[in-house]
Amino acid sequence: MIDLKDFEYDELTEYLMSIGEKKFRAEQIFSWLHKGVKSYEEMTNLSRDIREKLNRETYVSTLSVREKLVSEIDGTVKYLFELPDGNCIESVVMRYHHGLTICISSQVGCRMGCRFCASTIGGLYRNLTAGEILNQVIFAQKDMGERIGNIVIMGIGEPLDNYDNIIKFLHNVNHEKGLNIGYRHITLSTCGVVPMIYRLADEKLPITLTISLHAPNNSIRNSIMPVNHKYNIEELLNACRYYFEATNRRISFEYSLIHGVNDSMSDAEELAARIADLHGHVNLIPVNKVEERSFEKGSIGDIKAFQERLVSLGINATVRRELGADISASCGQLRKKVL
Repeated sequence: MIDLKDFEYDELTEYLMSIGEKKFRAEQIFSWLHKGVKSYEEMTNLSRDIREKLNRETYVSTLSVREKLVSEIDGTVKYLFELPDGNCIESVVMRYHHGLTICISSQVGCRMGCRFCASTIGGLYRNLTAGEILNQVIFAQKDMGERIGNIVIMGIGEPLDNYDNIIKFLHNVNHEKGLNIGYRHITLSTCGVVPMIYRLADEKLPITLTISLHAPNNSIRNSIMPVNHKYNIEELLNACRYYFEATNRRISFEYSLIHGVNDSMSDAEELAARIADLHGHVNLIPVNKVEERSFEKGSIGDIKAFQERLVSLGINATVRRELGADISASCGQLRKKVL
């Protein structure tokens, strides 16, 4: 059985024509799929014959809400979505002055092994399909009753480890006949799968690329991010330079501040020297508490001092505002707890 949400628009058109349908049916069906219908019976402008034909070899994929938490502090909403095979993923909707932003997952679990992240505990189960990635946006928007205008692919999983499905998702979520979310409103975060950064650069999609860097040198990064053993900081930053030259899009760097590991003044100085020529933005993140790990965040003063040192060295650096603190909104925590 084929999930029609796994097709890009042109692929859907070709498929429908291959089963004897007119080309214009693609626009009708594509639009219905992005409105969150759960069956062909809801597609009221299709004849019964067409619906029966589609039902014979295709289906409309859905997600169900296993658990939903709403922050009493800032209104952040966290969804634990259950997939048809029983696996679970997380999505988080955050409210900003410019509208709603959703943080979505790209895999069920993760094999990258970053030691400060709850998502990777238990390893990788499987990739999400393009349709399953898209469904997080569709059904969160439908449940919220408001348009979601911004997407960050920073939830469970490594997006560039599921490259082909991510690219299909990006094309579909941007399509004018679907949700029509602009590429410039989409951010993709990677821990540093270097070959795929080069490949993404060549796609020439004007999305924002964020690098989960979290260390100023190979010694520290090796100890907290296994991916660095395969693609070290020098290789990663060279890929970033290629990406910037190919897309003319500024890169952001995520940096989780772990007390006593990567938050000294010398770490700040080394980090500034590493990325100065990239003119990127550093997003400082006080590390989230993970039960299985002993990592701790520093004091507010320590965090502020690290930021100020970067700024004094010419680096644009801000401290990420913590949202949904009362509902464990950081990725992986709810899924791990429920499972």
